[in-house]
Amino acid sequence: MKKLILICACMASGLMAFGQGMNALSKQEKKEGFKLLFDGKTFTGWHTYGKPGQVGASWTIEDGIIGFDLAKKDGGDLITDAEYVNYDFSVDWKISPNGNSGIIFNVTEDPVKYHSTYNTGPEMQVLDDAGHPDGKIIKHNSGDLYDLIKSSVNVTKPVGEWNTARIVNNRGLLQLYLNGSKVVETRTDNANWKAMVAGSKFKTMPGFGVNMQGRIALQDHGNPVWYRNIKIKEL
Repeated sequence: MKKLILICACMASGLMAFGQGMNALSKQEKKEGFKLLFDGKTFTGWHTYGKPGQVGASWTIEDGIIGFDLAKKDGGDLITDAEYVNYDFSVDWKISPNGNSGIIFNVTEDPVKYHSTYNTGPEMQVLDDAGHPDGKIIKHNSGDLYDLIKSSVNVTKPVGEWNTARIVNNRGLLQLYLNGSKVVETRTDNANWKAMVAGSKFKTMPGFGVNMQGRIALQDHGNPVWYRNIKIKEL
């Protein structure tokens, strides 16, 4: 009997590793008003930035996981069809060795005026901190509010393991969490925010961080990356 239990547990663990049983809401999450933004099977609710109704072939779905295949050379940032104002968003991510990606939020989709998602939306960094050159740059590590605020604590898991990111954007208060720890907190509606932007690489982008609502994007940075368990609750 003990052997059978052990085998079942190992099978369950293996299925979980391949994304089975993921992309679902608990009873508590349903009660609290969370919604899935990824059904585990299709790109319903998503499109490539500037291309409504289309998803580049570089973005794939396998075993309930969204992945980026750079060999297909048809990417672009993947963004939500819907726009969000005040919300509690979460996603699991796993990066490749030496890889780079990001979760870009409050994106204004206007490809004529803004050629990329990062022209308007701040980014929670996704990175192989140990292997990618950005890992040596302050405010460019995983969990950082990219080029704006360094994480208060390093809780990133080793490359190849799953991390859980959470972004709470609520009436001017922005909080970033990584693997259950709050790593960034700031307001986005005051003079300090404007000063941070003015002192960053985004200072030449007049639309950056101005309209703190919009779409949420998974970044194509040209490296393999994987995402699952994408959820949101509007506040």
